[in-house]
Amino acid sequence: MTIALAAVLGYLLGSVPFGIVVARAFGLGDLRKIGSGNIGATNVLRTGNKLAAFLTLVLDAGKGAIAVFAARLLVGEEAALAAGTAAFLGHCYPVYLGFKGGKGVATFLGTLLALAWPVGLAACAAWLATALVTRISSLSALVAAAAAPLVALWWGGWAPALAAAVMTVLIFVRHRANIARIRAGTEPRIGKTP
Repeated sequence: MTIALAAVLGYLLGSVPFGIVVARAFGLGDLRKIGSGNIGATNVLRTGNKLAAFLTLVLDAGKGAIAVFAARLLVGEEAALAAGTAAFLGHCYPVYLGFKGGKGVATFLGTLLALAWPVGLAACAAWLATALVTRISSLSALVAAAAAPLVALWWGGWAPALAAAVMTVLIFVRHRANIARIRAGTEPRIGKTP
């Protein structure tokens, strides 16, 4: 029951749409009507406001990390895995927005950093390296997500690897349209409007 409660609370925390909150606080309008319509940091960056994009990135990553740390402190490692994965699910399918959320990349990275920091760092490094070479945020996210379960299996064993694999599958599902545009050569570059 305590693990289930940790998952529910993690989901509710993950459902907070910080991109929309930050965009409104900065007077940028409804993020769902800007650029790609996504609620994450990459789309906030398309408004031209780098501080708002940075805050969205930190808050979206932070909600995954906080869910993990709180559950680990109060219950234990199994609850931390459940709460972190649930926070990621909350970002992708938030109850507050009719289950229409973001693609989960920042929350994924924040969750991994809190669950097992070497795995999180490896995923962040994969994202950064791909972004520097291609300037395509979605491709960077896909590369980082694909690497994470393998690194998690090597570093932490089956439980974190399974959590990472679940999140990786959902990241690929949430990026279906991006994958099609990458294959067509029409995916926008970082900082550009779609």
